[in-house]
Amino acid sequence: MPKVTREAALKYHSSGRPGKIEVIPSKPHSTQTDLALAYSPGVAEPCLEIEKYPQTAYDYTAKGNLVAVISNGTAVLGLGDIGALAGKPVMEGKGLLFKIYGGIDVFDIEVDEKDPEKFIQTVKAISPTFGGINLEDIKAPECFEIERRLREELDIPVMHDDQHGTAIISAAALLNALDVTNKDISKIKLVVNGAGASAVACTNLYMKFGVRKENIIMCDSKGVLTTRRNDLSDIKKCFATDRDITTLTEALEGADVFLGLSKADVLTKEMIRKMGPDSIVFALANPNPEISYEEAMASRDDIVFATGRSDYPNQVNNVLGFPYIFRGALDVRATGINEEMKLAAARAIADLAKEPVPDVINTAYELKRLSFGKEYIIPKPLDPRLLTTVSVAVAKAAIESGVARKQITDWDTYANKLSEMLGYSNKLIHRLTHLAKSDPKRVVYCEGNHINMIKAAIFAHKDGLCHPILLGSEDRIRNIAGENGLELNGIQIIDHRNISEDVRRSRYAKILSEKKSREGIRYQEAFEKMSDRNYFGMMMVETGDADAVITGIYSHYREFARTALEVIGLRPNYKHFGAMHIVQTKRGPYFLADTLINRWPEEDTLIEIVKLTHDAVKYFATEPVMAMLSFSNYGADDNGSPKSIANAVRYFHENYPEFKIDGEMQLNFAMNKELRDRTFPFNALRGKDVNTLIFPNLSSANISSKLLMELGIAGESIGPIQMGLRKPVHFTDIESSVRDIINLTTIAVVDAIASQGGELQE
Repeated sequence: MPKVTREAALKYHSSGRPGKIEVIPSKPHSTQTDLALAYSPGVAEPCLEIEKYPQTAYDYTAKGNLVAVISNGTAVLGLGDIGALAGKPVMEGKGLLFKIYGGIDVFDIEVDEKDPEKFIQTVKAISPTFGGINLEDIKAPECFEIERRLREELDIPVMHDDQHGTAIISAAALLNALDVTNKDISKIKLVVNGAGASAVACTNLYMKFGVRKENIIMCDSKGVLTTRRNDLSDIKKCFATDRDITTLTEALEGADVFLGLSKADVLTKEMIRKMGPDSIVFALANPNPEISYEEAMASRDDIVFATGRSDYPNQVNNVLGFPYIFRGALDVRATGINEEMKLAAARAIADLAKEPVPDVINTAYELKRLSFGKEYIIPKPLDPRLLTTVSVAVAKAAIESGVARKQITDWDTYANKLSEMLGYSNKLIHRLTHLAKSDPKRVVYCEGNHINMIKAAIFAHKDGLCHPILLGSEDRIRNIAGENGLELNGIQIIDHRNISEDVRRSRYAKILSEKKSREGIRYQEAFEKMSDRNYFGMMMVETGDADAVITGIYSHYREFARTALEVIGLRPNYKHFGAMHIVQTKRGPYFLADTLINRWPEEDTLIEIVKLTHDAVKYFATEPVMAMLSFSNYGADDNGSPKSIANAVRYFHENYPEFKIDGEMQLNFAMNKELRDRTFPFNALRGKDVNTLIFPNLSSANISSKLLMELGIAGESIGPIQMGLRKPVHFTDIESSVRDIINLTTIAVVDAIASQGGELQE
């Protein structure tokens, strides 16, 4: 992973709107009537209902989807007691994770109070606001009493994630590691290094799964917790042993499992070699584990190893748990998070790792087929199945254990609702980014002297997305970078017009002229073309000197489209190519085509656009449900584009019945399935939510994609994504932002991976 600099971190948190989360209205508010309903006098009615029936607060307010992330800043990450205010960025970050993974809204609350009793009273006083409370970064031993009291005295879910999140995730990993090594949990010898909140919670949960207390040895910074020590707190005394051992080295003799929740580099290869056969080592110190992955692997070949890091197998990460645990608890209006719910979450996570892994996860992480075993004992954090698997398990456990105030009987419908609520959109860019980073490619930025291209290349290089190549005058590029305080370390620059590139230009010209000789292009003309950045960049990709190319930031699309057809050409059996935008919305991702290339597509062009878009959407691990849009519905106008669209739809219904497609239809009928099904009950998309929109012409597609962004309806846009050329050539919109270019870089790298045999399908 690229190093995160102080400057980059501060800029990330301060740029644009400061912080990482915001509050937005969820109801209409544009008219006086809306405001009268939202506030006075209309708001009095739900107030009176809640006064009479308190549980209706879940029906009339955001309480049921609102969690408080509360801290006093006494144990923030590895920073220690930095205070409530200084811990706010971490709490906002936790809120962001709740939202993107569980669809849960969060208020982060930093309480400047270290006295446990006063802190408890403060949290109790504000608790009516929330459906659940996530305690965070509170030091031990106070955290134990704070959580115990709040769980007993409040009727909403309360969880200190530093304790129980790690316990649940690591317990899932332990169950599977024992399965892999064929060990009996009741017989294993467990050594725990660290005696803080996480270590105690982990050990207690492991015992509920069957680890015997007499088989546990726990160590703190002073050594083994033994009955001979007189410096132990009441909590530590519970784990004190009467064995005649004092050091971690002695404790590990013949041990089956090591759980580290302490600090870096306290475990050595020699210590691991003292452990029993098929030893299990969880080195979970953050950010650097008790022993590095490389050292651990070098110690012996029968080890099962896990860390908290994302760059090694078996990452024990709390994000596998807390968004989904709270999701399930909130959805049944649980009065708490009990042991049954924690056990259910751990089992669900463990069981998920044994299921066949979707290709979207395989490719996003390692470009190999993951399967249950020593290097895959726990699901990956980006696994989209976690939401439904863990949330459903927790909700069921809450109902069965009697803490649910709302019953769920149709679990399939609930699982589908979860998928629709959060869906794939929030994780799409993350998955594509992981895939790109797993196999970064050489990307040519044709307009290398544009400041946005330079910045995008630098950021993409630092993030490990690609190996950038900037085309243009080296002196000019370096001057622009210097004027903007940018460093070009690791960035290749090629001045395609410099005489030093004559040999390469000559080689490219020879290849192009031979390829296009029957189309009248002679060598000298081809050589002159190589002075053009687009010709040169695309020839780099055509000849294998690069893997992908990005251009268009100040080029006319007709210019680079013509060049791409001449140099790269179309995919076999196609006569057209097109472009698609992916726009992220609260309702999920929408795929829009054709947003760049074909001005007035005829029937045959529309058919090819549909085929290309269908393949592209499938590649992004989404089943396309396609609406062909028009100003009319189903034959209301039988001239011009409506007729072409109707004929194209008929073609697919007759020749590709497996395609989920219909039209022609107006946008409102495409987006509103209830309206569509009621008005046109014969439609071929009955009951389905459309996610792919095929526009009748370039103007409507391009305007719509930009309108969504400018109105703030779409969270982020990726594209235009080229569809139909033989090799990865991608075009930016004119004057695209740095973020737009980075997103397109990710797409270009993923496209290059796919062209070399990679897959991204479920």
